[in-house]
Amino acid sequence: MTPPPAATARANSTDADPAVAKIERPTPAGANAPGFGSDVIADALRSLDIPYIALTPGASYRGLHDSIVNYLGNAKPQMLLCLHEEAAVAIAHGYAKVTGKAMVTAVHSNVGLMHATMAMFNAWCDRMPVVVLGATGPVDAVKRRPWIDWIHTARDQGALVREYTKWDDQPSSPGAAREAILRGTWIANTVPQGPVYINFDAELQEAKVSEPLPAIDIARYMPQVRPPRPATSCAKRRRCSGRQAGAAARRPRVARSGGLECARRARRSAQRPRRHRPQDRRELSDRPSALCRRAARGHA
Repeated sequence: MTPPPAATARANSTDADPAVAKIERPTPAGANAPGFGSDVIADALRSLDIPYIALTPGASYRGLHDSIVNYLGNAKPQMLLCLHEEAAVAIAHGYAKVTGKAMVTAVHSNVGLMHATMAMFNAWCDRMPVVVLGATGPVDAVKRRPWIDWIHTARDQGALVREYTKWDDQPSSPGAAREAILRGTWIANTVPQGPVYINFDAELQEAKVSEPLPAIDIARYMPQVRPPRPATSCAKRRRCSGRQAGAAARRPRVARSGGLECARRARRSAQRPRRHRPQDRRELSDRPSALCRRAARGHA
């Protein structure tokens, strides 16, 4: 089924859907500089021109959720509310198959990441780029709320998906968080493509930024993204590649039916010991040429 032109235009654009934007556009806070660690993370996402972030809300990344709504005004990226983390990652998987670029998702702590594992494994097998953002903590045990923060905190949360992700990180400062997003997006979009996981401490998201971070030229760190491959069959791709190779060859050589067996016997003869009697050397040298002559006459 051919998608409508409007859908194709939106897929090639980095803007969110204007019809949805009219309904889900909050009033921005008016701040022109990031004040919290989550604002720095949101700024990094916007600098990558990522139009959407698919998520299932969770308390572990409440700081990032607040920054997307009140600091960015729910635009670039615009939130896509999902009912399950597996659906959120699957949406990003489909976006990557259409555009060839990574989309961002956010999953809640360890339980949300475990929900998302199947969809992340699908993206890994399909070699599709997906940037999965997670959260944990507070890592500082003194600042955890009783019970609820303890059961949603893991020492090495990325170990849950490390076997089927290209890269994972858990930054510990706003500057490191910004670099992790840039690096993760770069790695996800680099062939062979695949999902990456970045885990943010809840305390880092809600910590105030003491001093502004230096500017970064995003274009310097982003690779060239390959366009999506056309939907052609494997047999057709092999035929096309064979014709292209033949057209580019200066002296194309086509072997007939006996040529392959001739080459095999010649290779086996070459692998034998070099020291032979004169008549043995003559026989070894005559056999490939005789067989080749028979193949040329069409008797092999």
